[in-house]
Amino acid sequence: MGDAFIRHIELLGYEKRFFPSQHYVYMFLVKWNDLSEKVVYRRFTEIYEFHKALKEMFPIESGDINIENRIIPHLPAPKWFDGQRSTENRQGTLAEYCYALVNLPHKISRCLHVVNFFKVRHDDMNPVTDSQFKKPEVFLLTKDSKKNPTDITGPIVLQTYRAIADYEKSSTSEMALQAGDMVDVVEKSENGWWFCQLKNKRGWVPAAYLEPLDGPDESEEQEPNYAGEAYTVQKSYTAVEEDELTLKEGDTIEVIHKLLDGWWVIRKDETTGYYPSMYLQKAGEVNTSVKSELRNRGAPPRRSTIRNVKSIHKQGRKQISQETYRRNSKKYIQKQRNMRGNSQNKASVIIEKNEPEDNKPKAQPAVPPRPSKDLILNRCTESTRRRIL
Repeated sequence: MGDAFIRHIELLGYEKRFFPSQHYVYMFLVKWNDLSEKVVYRRFTEIYEFHKALKEMFPIESGDINIENRIIPHLPAPKWFDGQRSTENRQGTLAEYCYALVNLPHKISRCLHVVNFFKVRHDDMNPVTDSQFKKPEVFLLTKDSKKNPTDITGPIVLQTYRAIADYEKSSTSEMALQAGDMVDVVEKSENGWWFCQLKNKRGWVPAAYLEPLDGPDESEEQEPNYAGEAYTVQKSYTAVEEDELTLKEGDTIEVIHKLLDGWWVIRKDETTGYYPSMYLQKAGEVNTSVKSELRNRGAPPRRSTIRNVKSIHKQGRKQISQETYRRNSKKYIQKQRNMRGNSQNKASVIIEKNEPEDNKPKAQPAVPPRPSKDLILNRCTESTRRRIL
């Protein structure tokens, strides 16, 4: 493989830290060309020094020679005192800066100065802490703010989940868990892998190993949509459990329930079952090389396959049986068929009613009766009376 380069930088939010003194650091999710994803932490003063050095390396592109040739984005200088308000308000500008930086010509975006600055450092994996100080406060951008970095609607605090069983990681990008561990969820991916942090550890964790603290059910989970959304199978999968489906690449299916653990309930004709969401692609979407590479990763485990589950909730999460999915799917399919049939019948009845009327000859205007001789003599003109005399 060639030299490492960054394919995407996403600003996740910022942390308020209290050791060795109170300060703020920004959190970035850095996605590399080998499909690895790392979270790094940088102070704004560091980012600004990096920005100044980048401008010195590329004076033409920074506009130092001719302002019209500038393509390196602007970045405001840090304030004499950076508090939480300025840290929060700067997120939109910083998100735009990172987006523009990665999309610069390769000689800039892939130079060693950029690559080395965003590489994982020792303190990214093991931040300096002290037990006498309280835990850092984490603030994340909302989903809408990530889509439109210029419109920052405010921070949100990370959600805390609990591990229900031990999990052994299978790659360096994952994080091992022990039953009872309390983790903060940084990113929830719809493929069932969540990016979490636990003290000084960070990595991807299967969502099936985590449970919310306030109850067994996921408040963010969508309700079933029996109308279904059209998807295409991008990778074949052979069912392991009885309630799963075996499909081949290229099959067209309908997704009727998107679950957060990455195992969606799909419908093929009138058959329903679970299938890994990471092997599906919405109909009409363009397939990219990045998506294809990500599908080579194994699907996350399902909750039903986890042994020695230890939950803090007395009742388990509500689950819909496949029989219920199938029954409701058949009802919906039959309802759609009936609606189509009724609409066709109504159309044919209208046509049949219209045909006889169209075939009838059009009525001719009635001819008035000829007036009597006396009526003509009394009411008509002299010339008319002469004609009947």
